[in-house]
Amino acid sequence: MHPYSGVDRPSGPPAASPGSAIVGAIPARYGSQRLPGKALHPLAGKPMVEHVYRRAARARGLDRIVVLTDDERIARAVEFFGGEVEMTPAECASGTDRIAWAAANWDCAAVINIQGDEPLIDPDGISRVARHLRAYPGDPIVTLAADALPGDLDSPSAVKVVLDREGYALYFSRAPIPFPRLPGGAAPLRHLGIYGYQKEALLKLAALPQTPLERSESLEQLRALENRMTIRVLTGARPSLGVDTPEDAAEVDARLRIELGQDPGSTAQ
Repeated sequence: MHPYSGVDRPSGPPAASPGSAIVGAIPARYGSQRLPGKALHPLAGKPMVEHVYRRAARARGLDRIVVLTDDERIARAVEFFGGEVEMTPAECASGTDRIAWAAANWDCAAVINIQGDEPLIDPDGISRVARHLRAYPGDPIVTLAADALPGDLDSPSAVKVVLDREGYALYFSRAPIPFPRLPGGAAPLRHLGIYGYQKEALLKLAALPQTPLERSESLEQLRALENRMTIRVLTGARPSLGVDTPEDAAEVDARLRIELGQDPGSTAQ
C-alpha cells in the first residue's frame, strides 16, 4: 500500500468559462533546511501537501486547484490521492516564480498562491481572496491580515503590515510597525502569507528584479510596493499554524488528529 493512502478523493471545483477561471496554486518543494521533505511530511496519516490540497478544495470560488513542484516524489504523492499536479523547473527561485512560470500557459483570470506548508489553512480565507479577485479586477494583488497576537510585534518571524485609509498596504515589515509610541493609535496587524493575483499582475511581478527593500526584509511583497503595484489587504482573517520545524509538525499533527477524530497521542514520527 502507498504510504500516503487516502481513500476519499478530493472533489475538484466546477469548470469555469475560459479566461475567467481562478486557480488555486500550491507550490511545493522537497528541500527544506529545517524539515527535509516537508511537503511529504506525514501528518495524521497523510502527507502535508494533501492536507493543504483538501483544505483548498473546501474553499469557494476556485475553479481549479493544482500543486506545482519540481520533485517527482511530490508529484506521485499528489497523483495518488487524486489531486492535480504540474511539474515546474527546478530553477524557479521562489513559489511566486514557480506559479508565474506555470500560469503563463493557463487560460485564467487570476491565481491564488496557497502556501504548501500550512495544512491548517482556513478555507474561508481562501474564499475571501477569490471573491475579491472576481469582484474587483482592478486590484492587482490581494492578501489577508489578522489582529497581531501577543509577541508578534517584536518577532521577526511574524510579518506586520500597515494600511492606508482604504485598506491598501503601505508597508510590510519584520520590525515592530506601527511603533506604539503613544496609546490609542493603530492596532498592529499580522500579515498572512496568502496572495491572490490578477494573472497580468502575477506575470509582471515575477518579471521584475529584486528590489532593495525586498532584500533588506526578505519579503517578496515589497517588490510590488516598490514598483507601485497596490496590494489590497483584507483584515479580520483567522491565522493558521504553518510548519517550519519538527516541533511545528508535531503540534499540527496533534491538532489534525483531534479534528479528524484520531488519537492525538499517536503523533507522526
